[in-house]
Amino acid sequence: MAFWSLSSSLPLLGLLSLLLSHQTSLITTTNVRFAIVQKPIDQPEVANGPVGSIFSVFREAPAFRNGETCGSLATDRIHVAMTLDANYLRGTMAALLSILQHSTCPENVTFHFLWVRHEHEVFSSIKSTFPYLNFKVYIFNVHRVRGLISKSIRQALDQPLNYARIYLANLIPDEVKRVIYLDSDLVMVDDIAKLWKVDLGDKVLAAPEYCHANFTTYFTKTFWSDPYMPRTFEGRKPCYFNTGVMVMDVDKWRQGNYTKRVEDWMVVQKQKRIYQLGSMPPFLLVWAGNIMPIDHKWNQHGLGGDNIEGKCRSLHPGPISLLHWSGKGKPWLRLDSRKPCSVDHLWAPYDLYRSSRHSFEE
Repeated sequence: MAFWSLSSSLPLLGLLSLLLSHQTSLITTTNVRFAIVQKPIDQPEVANGPVGSIFSVFREAPAFRNGETCGSLATDRIHVAMTLDANYLRGTMAALLSILQHSTCPENVTFHFLWVRHEHEVFSSIKSTFPYLNFKVYIFNVHRVRGLISKSIRQALDQPLNYARIYLANLIPDEVKRVIYLDSDLVMVDDIAKLWKVDLGDKVLAAPEYCHANFTTYFTKTFWSDPYMPRTFEGRKPCYFNTGVMVMDVDKWRQGNYTKRVEDWMVVQKQKRIYQLGSMPPFLLVWAGNIMPIDHKWNQHGLGGDNIEGKCRSLHPGPISLLHWSGKGKPWLRLDSRKPCSVDHLWAPYDLYRSSRHSFEE
């Protein structure tokens, strides 16, 4: 079995042009260290007891190893948080592969997964696909948020796990001071250590900021006509940011009791309907205009189209470090339906699903 992938040694813009022209050949990676070792699934101990072995529907990923310049595994950890959902597991696997493949120090990356219940198949799939992955899983109690969720424009946005990021600082260990939160519908084409090292200054969050977007459209007329609610933005210039890619100072989050601040706006939403989307608007109400803006290359978002129809979208101009299929359309579904968008061919090389032939050649 030969492993094929996007080559991190090529200029990204040239690579995008190559893939978007629908050429069938892929670039062989020559500067990534890996070894494929078939390893049986152990009986790992988790909070709810041992997990049995199953045959994974995903291919085993390479075992990526640190380069010679990497620091200590004990002191130079990079913490990444994601949610685990069986419906999005194929996207999660691709995201994990992309992060590890492009990392200079993949063994330094620890993943923190949030899920709503213990699922043997999901846990075993992670273990069998990434036998050497450093990860921990945490149960997110959906009862904490279920009564706060209001109906949005798309049902997928109403799922409790979509709100787990609000409670991240309360779930991961106290010794974790900083974490990168990532959605499952993305791939990274740059070294995650660069994102990890961004300067947060005195801010709680860092993310790409989009001040050209019409910020007023994220809230209803009820919000803007209220004599008091718009005042929450006084003293700051509010801009849109996507909550699928964030660097978080979890210490400052805990100290500022930001979970409660987000929840308070969700209570208002239940009473007055002040926005149409799911978990993003309350983040904007708390932080818009008060985050550390970082380069747009770290979230080329919207590749899944809009939230209603999910129509194809093209790439934005400029350098790219992370591709994000936010919106209704997901690349694995469009590829399987044989109606992919051009940008979906950039996701395909990271697909580890056994029935696909995008990433491996038997």
